[in-house]
This record gives sequence, structure tokens and C-alpha cells, in this order.
Amino acid sequence: QHSLATGSPRIKALSARNPLWRPCLARRQQRRITQATMTFLSLAAKARALPIDNHVKSLYRNICKELPRVMTLYDFDIPAPIARRAIRNHFSRNAHIKDERIVDMLVEKGYMDLEETLLQHKQRSHLIRVFAGYIEPSGHDRKRLGPDATIDEQFSRA
Repeated sequence: QHSLATGSPRIKALSARNPLWRPCLARRQQRRITQATMTFLSLAAKARALPIDNHVKSLYRNICKELPRVMTLYDFDIPAPIARRAIRNHFSRNAHIKDERIVDMLVEKGYMDLEETLLQHKQRSHLIRVFAGYIEPSGHDRKRLGPDATIDEQFSRA
């Protein structure tokens, strides 16, 4: 295998002969840097490697530990106990699941969501849905209004 380092003689020779090689080299180096920063945390892989009996409990503790940082990053004014209660509600919603494969998949998804949140790949509105328990109606239900809808509700459907 050859190195993509800019100091290698092969790269210097190729870039001297072919000026189109330089942008390609720059893109490869940028892609490598981006991949290195995208896998910055890799919380799920680290958690999988730990010899823990209960991964669900570990995920819950990690989320609660990172909750003050998330509240600061996304500028939430929700008190920490209320935010923890919302997180606990999400865990209790899936408490009835006994299949180990599904539990492992949900734990992996939880770690990925935590990582995306800490890397600020989520927007504030995504987390508001988590903390407020808001479920956005989908399809034709989002346009449907009740018979006692106010004018404000009619205009807030945009």
C-alpha cells in the first residue's frame, strides 16, 4: 500500500507530471480528515466493548450524565429533573420488549442519538419533541382541524 502523504516521492512525481492530481489528492486528504472527525465519539462501539451486564442501564446513565451539557449546547430552559423524566418516559415506553436482539438494536440507536446530539447534528426542534413529548401528526392528519378549532390553530398549521 502506498501512502497518501504529500511528502512521498510517488505523490510528488505524479503531481509534477499531472496537475489534475493535486485536487484529487486534496479531496482525499479532506475526506480522511472528515472521516476522522465524524467518528470522534463512537459511543456505541465503546459501550459494546465494555463488559457490562445491563447495557440499557448504562445508556440511561450516560444520557443522564450528558444531559447538562446537552441543555447548555441547545440552550434549553427545562429543569434537569423534568428532562430526566422525559428521558425515563422514552425508556419506559420500550420496557415491555423482551427480545434481546431488539433491545440491543434500541440501545445502539440510543447511543447513536446521543452521539448525534453531542456532536450537534440535531436541531433544537428535534430535541424539543423529545423533552416536550410532542408527536407530530403525519399525512392528512396534520391538516385536519377539529370542529372547535380557533383561528390561531388554523394559521399555526403552516
